[in-house]
Amino acid sequence: MNRCLNWLTIILVMIPFAVLVACEKEQVSSETEQTLPTYTKEADGSNEDPIKIGFSMDTLEEERWLKDKALFQEELEALGAEIEIMIANEDAALQIAQVETMISNGVDILVVVPYYTETTAAIVEKAHSAGVKVVSYDRIITNANVDLYVSFDNELVGAIQAEAITKLVPRGNYVYIGGSITDNNAILLKKGVFQVLEPYIDRGDIKIVYDQWTDDWNPDKAYQNMLEALEKNDNQIDAVIAGNDGTAGGVIRALEEKGLAGKIPVAGQDADLAAIQRIVHGTQTMTAYKPIRELARKAAELSVALAEGERVEVDSNINNGKIEVPSVLLSPIEVHKDNIEETIIADGFHSREEVYDSK
Repeated sequence: MNRCLNWLTIILVMIPFAVLVACEKEQVSSETEQTLPTYTKEADGSNEDPIKIGFSMDTLEEERWLKDKALFQEELEALGAEIEIMIANEDAALQIAQVETMISNGVDILVVVPYYTETTAAIVEKAHSAGVKVVSYDRIITNANVDLYVSFDNELVGAIQAEAITKLVPRGNYVYIGGSITDNNAILLKKGVFQVLEPYIDRGDIKIVYDQWTDDWNPDKAYQNMLEALEKNDNQIDAVIAGNDGTAGGVIRALEEKGLAGKIPVAGQDADLAAIQRIVHGTQTMTAYKPIRELARKAAELSVALAEGERVEVDSNINNGKIEVPSVLLSPIEVHKDNIEETIIADGFHSREEVYDSK
């Protein structure tokens, strides 16, 4: 009888201990599941296939996008990632179809320079349904659950343009030749410009005598817009702010025909080689330089980090009409005739020979 009681005592003592051990194991298992990364590919490809990034670009028509393409590819390959690039040639439907192809090809992250920022929301939906995150490169995709936006502070770009021109021409008739209305960056640029101009306009010091968008950022259309502005104002224009260097080139072509090139200050942005040469020759006043290598490097690093399931650090949130998109915004730099050497040339963006050996 005593022996039976001893065994009963041992059993009663051990049961709570067994239950406790089982609970602890279950808790550890649960905690382990919660801390597992959502994506397990290794960037160096040592244990898995390399990360594959899809890069969907609007166009290569402008000089700067050729630089973006080459630099972004270079930065990704340095990180051990693969890249698939498709160019939509300013065709919204084609861009969506190309993205579908890249998703079916098994890209891990999709990086998009949207042609039409509104319709590109469909790209985000298609990507997310396939478990692919989307990074908006340079231009934000609107009205969509974009995972990350990497760009320059485009309102600041516009402000830099306006500040440079108002220093030279604090009073007079101003012309604004904007970019493409389908590009959200063009809208942000204009917002930045007019935030600076507004006090001058309110005081009556500056009058906006012509204000027009430029379809597809086309320099020929900017040229036509500028001819119209000159005709409507009997050539009485004191300053021009253009959406980018391509449209500034169209503006200056119109001014040359009227014998006004170099007499009317013109602002651009992007630091295209032709624009820098025009600054040297005195027909363009300034450009806003956006260090594209820095943009490409940051976008590449963050894209790979997202693919690896890492948490990425952002410096702001930008409202795209649907959500506050986690964003990393880089700063532009004003470039004029007196600082080309220490900005564009020092960065290797353009060589000294390219800048100064032109006709």
